[in-house]
Amino acid sequence: MTRIAAATLGLSVFLAAGASPAVAQLQGETFIHDPSTVTESDGKYYTFGTRGGGLVSDDGWTWRSGPERPGGGVAPDVIKIGERYYVAYAVGGGGMSGGHASQVKIMWTLSLDPKSPRFKYHDVGVVASSDGVETVDAIDPAFLYVDGRLWLTYGTYFGPIRIIELDPKTGLRVAGNQPVDVAIDMEATAMMHRDGWYYLLGTHGTCCDGPNSTYHIRVGRSRSPLGPYVDHMGTPLLRGGGKLVVSARGRNIGPGHFGLIELDGGVEKFSMHYEADMDRSGRSVLGIEPLRWTDGWPVAGENVVPGTYEVASERSGYALGLATDVVRIAFDPRRSFMAKPTDPVSPIPDQTLAQDSAGWPQGRILVDLADYMNRPHQLWTIAPAAGAGGYFGAPYYTIMIAGTTRVLAATGQGEVETVPALTGATEQLWRIDQLTDGTYRIMPKSVPGGRAGLALVAIGASTPTLAKFDPASPAGRWTFKRP
Repeated sequence: MTRIAAATLGLSVFLAAGASPAVAQLQGETFIHDPSTVTESDGKYYTFGTRGGGLVSDDGWTWRSGPERPGGGVAPDVIKIGERYYVAYAVGGGGMSGGHASQVKIMWTLSLDPKSPRFKYHDVGVVASSDGVETVDAIDPAFLYVDGRLWLTYGTYFGPIRIIELDPKTGLRVAGNQPVDVAIDMEATAMMHRDGWYYLLGTHGTCCDGPNSTYHIRVGRSRSPLGPYVDHMGTPLLRGGGKLVVSARGRNIGPGHFGLIELDGGVEKFSMHYEADMDRSGRSVLGIEPLRWTDGWPVAGENVVPGTYEVASERSGYALGLATDVVRIAFDPRRSFMAKPTDPVSPIPDQTLAQDSAGWPQGRILVDLADYMNRPHQLWTIAPAAGAGGYFGAPYYTIMIAGTTRVLAATGQGEVETVPALTGATEQLWRIDQLTDGTYRIMPKSVPGGRAGLALVAIGASTPTLAKFDPASPAGRWTFKRP
């Protein structure tokens, strides 16, 4: 958050066709700089920013200005260990009015909700500092808790990124612990642990210059929390290395301050701020995106771009479609098998919606999985549902047979069907989360009768239904393919 640039709303907004991956804009009062990792407390989600401000949300999609934390300062981070929420933040430094003399302080509370009787901040003390003379800047702290040990990284471009160990029972620095340098040329770091690897993510580039900011997030990994961290090309982070995780996307410029969000069913997303939202006066805003993993490396995923798709099951490869009789396309087999090479050729037109739908029932129609043949009853238009809200970085979607008002819906029996028209009922709204392998999980916003936590699942090669999502199985994973 401290490197100054060298030169000194509808439900969601997506990029135009042919541009970069779509970015969903969160709703509400999303203005924040240097957000902490999004953390749940008492049924709500919180993130805190520089100067003590924060945001709160009921669903991770619509945000409002939240409680003020004490202490002020810059670039806080939050982690829950046991019943305690530890908050780390820095006072001073950053190359601004305080130069590079700074302190990283810790405090804790049992709730982040000011209305809770458990809400009260307790000061722990200073765990790291810089004197303004040595080439280090003790700001931008970030937590990692793994195997009973609590780590904290801090630092900026002014010097190295350092890591120290804290006592998870008290939040204090472990007695005798000395900081270890683990990276250079980055700031606003974060850490993750996965499959025996420690990942150090840091923000590269320039900040605080709105649409001219070049902030972007890079990563290296190590088998030890103390490093050495290297990127995918073997370049050490202590030599300025780092594999790209996310950069500017569409009209959102300068992503920085990574924070991992682990949701149910193995879904992973990450929070950050964009230095400039070009649709919101170039102000710094909160962003949430899917997180993918490719060859052992994290990379920003993407929400579904509105459009028309084949919805394919990862279990069987078959396509979701209406359970109706297939209407044949007129075709003379002799033209394929008996024609001479010199016989003239001409294109066969695609089957039209009118041809395919002539025999469809007027009311509800069940869905099934079958060989994909690029027929209208297998083509689905997916779009954000106007005014329906969303969940953690993505809007609720409608899934409709292309060119019609026929919409996919959940039933009270835990099945899926299509109904003739969109009514806005919650069983007609769908949450689509990208999974870490790049496929998607599809869940109804609600199921009639109150059954919760169900997802679209293939229980056989040709039978879709609603069931509990198993992150270890391909049965609940789907891909969206352009026809």
